[in-house]
Amino acid sequence: MEHSIEELLIATIAELLYGVKHIAVGVLSPIPGSAALLAKACSEEVKKVSIIGSTKEPYRLDGGVDLFDCAGQGRVDAFFLSGGQIDGQANVNLTGIGNYPSQDTRWSGAFGSAYLYFLVPRVILFREEHTRRVFVPKVDFISAPGTSPANIYRPGGPYALITPLCQFMFDRRKGCFHLKTIHEGHNLEEILDNTGFDFNIPDKVPFTPVPTADTLKLIRNEIASIISDPYPDFAEKCWPKG
Repeated sequence: MEHSIEELLIATIAELLYGVKHIAVGVLSPIPGSAALLAKACSEEVKKVSIIGSTKEPYRLDGGVDLFDCAGQGRVDAFFLSGGQIDGQANVNLTGIGNYPSQDTRWSGAFGSAYLYFLVPRVILFREEHTRRVFVPKVDFISAPGTSPANIYRPGGPYALITPLCQFMFDRRKGCFHLKTIHEGHNLEEILDNTGFDFNIPDKVPFTPVPTADTLKLIRNEIASIISDPYPDFAEKCWPKG
């Protein structure tokens, strides 16, 4: 059964969320939000999904303050981060390009990303652009660090990185990524060409499993209906009602 890249990414991310109880989703995150909803629909272990921007119970979240309170109390098990730049140590730059504070380009800022990166056990990094301008050898500014010294209290941190080309997992002990799967239609050479940081490569890299017919049916009906509340344009683009 044919599927879109968005549906592949949703299904791939959902697989990484099984086993957690509470998944929180920030702003501008329709694909991670859909994946969180899919994980809840497929796993009895997932008890709650909170999405900033949703007006529907039980998914509504009262903005960043509610999210930060939950994370500080240890009540958020998974979250998603992105960044203008991400390097091989999972450092995230949400601040800008160039030497701080006189940067050539300024972005909207971190808005508590470092706080959540330290506290949420399973942080999944996600970018829809896989290029060397995003995945750099070293970020220009560390808005949220991927690793911390052993004497720093840090229950949270990076778990995986998902892009339109592949899926990386992060080894916190070694402080680096390793390639887990490659999405069909792409290859290792393409990933190497478009990734600015080094990563570990297994002897054999499997293709990312494609979503089953049952999974696609669930995404296109139940998940599409729920995610259309905070992200109506995304839902209409991916699953037009005709």
